[in-house]
Amino acid sequence: MPPAKTSFVCLPCRRSYKQRFPAPYDADERSCPRCGGALIHVGAAFQPPPRRDRAGWRVLAVLLDAGVRFPMGCSTGPGYRPRTIAEVRERMAHARRMGEPFARALVREELP
Repeated sequence: MPPAKTSFVCLPCRRSYKQRFPAPYDADERSCPRCGGALIHVGAAFQPPPRRDRAGWRVLAVLLDAGVRFPMGCSTGPGYRPRTIAEVRERMAHARRMGEPFARALVREELP
């Protein structure tokens, strides 16, 4: 059986790569084959936006900076993730008002 793979992204290149899962002791940083920059591990349930969709990649950058990833559970996917800048702004404004961490507000299905 082949080893399981997960997704890594390079934000400057706006590219996604499937590679083997990193081992717990695996300290080597993966580099982008195109630009040589560091790849970010995003998880197995990640679906990249199209390369031309600059707004989609901008939303992805905000999510990754907040620490949000796309793990795959046994019977569930990654859950809700915002897809537009307007959704991100709305959730970040809510987080500032309520004192909630950005990562939690970004993955919340509905705002109260």
